[in-house]
Amino acid sequence: MHRFLANNRDELIARCKLKVAQRPQRAATEAQLAHGVPMFLDQLTRTLAAEDDDRPELSIRISGPSGGDSLALSEIGVSATAHGKELLHLGYTVDQVVHDYGDLCQAITDLAFERDAPFAVGEFRTLNRCLDNAIADAVTEFSSQRDAQIFSRQAADEKQRLGFLIHELRNSLGTATLAVRALELGNMAIGGATGAILKRSLSTLGLLIGRAIAEVSSTGADHGQTFSVASFISDAGLAARLDANLSGSTLDIGAVDPLLAVRANRELLHAALANLLQNAFKFTQPNSVVRLNAYALGEQVLIDVEDHCGGLPPGGVARMFVPFKENDDSRAGLGLSIARQSIQAERGTLTVRDVPETGCVFTIALPRHTLAPPP
Repeated sequence: MHRFLANNRDELIARCKLKVAQRPQRAATEAQLAHGVPMFLDQLTRTLAAEDDDRPELSIRISGPSGGDSLALSEIGVSATAHGKELLHLGYTVDQVVHDYGDLCQAITDLAFERDAPFAVGEFRTLNRCLDNAIADAVTEFSSQRDAQIFSRQAADEKQRLGFLIHELRNSLGTATLAVRALELGNMAIGGATGAILKRSLSTLGLLIGRAIAEVSSTGADHGQTFSVASFISDAGLAARLDANLSGSTLDIGAVDPLLAVRANRELLHAALANLLQNAFKFTQPNSVVRLNAYALGEQVLIDVEDHCGGLPPGGVARMFVPFKENDDSRAGLGLSIARQSIQAERGTLTVRDVPETGCVFTIALPRHTLAPPP
């Protein structure tokens, strides 16, 4: 068989290339077609030649014993391991890893039948052993690399969720701290508007902690409710004015239709809007205005946060919701990324529009509901 393989090497390689090229979704590159099959074919030929020369130790070193070797990979094992790793990184499946070696076996069998080339039973056993070891090592490495990728993605997702939770907790704690300071400095009663901000911030802290506990115990629940948009915007404005005072800017809130309503988790939606307002005050120019408006458009309720940051640099809109690091100087950051995810969880959208040389307009869009008019 080793002489048959050597004499028909080019033909076998061409047939394997054709089989691989015809397989759906394989999309093999020229580099793969040029190195994968020829390398295994040469190793198989050398294994058969070593056995024909009665050199079993060389045969085992090249292709490994029957059942493989858990202590040291053979030459075929090393090549197969690299092949399995490469196919995973290129996005292929374990089935395609197995097919790559099966193609060569099929090509050898078909050509031997066409040329009426008889092979000894022992040679077929060696061929099967080489294929078995190569497939096992390739699939093992493929699975190992795939498991490592899955674990890495899961760890990254967990880290991102933890980062989001910490960011939201810090925002609510920061607002509560500002409210306490305002109460102390102004010697105001806890039952007033600033006290209400403090209570809402503490409520949001409790909600966020409760949501985290629910995720850990897998007992999350839907807390959606239908509420007045006018009341919601008024509450958001009370907390935002604390940030406005610190930034030296002013907050302008437009009138809202009192019958306009949305259905959502009010506290989490409030946290998302607070993120947008904090971002606006952070980047708007000194002594300028941040505008907050809510209105109906068709079957949607739109909430606009308009600032005067001076506009975005080229490509800024596309990067706006990428969760960059907290200390990044750009408009993008965890806050905006968290806000978008929270709004999407309520079947809404968050978009941004650049107004060149002026500023940005962030728009929350949610399904529209209507409150019953008072009797």
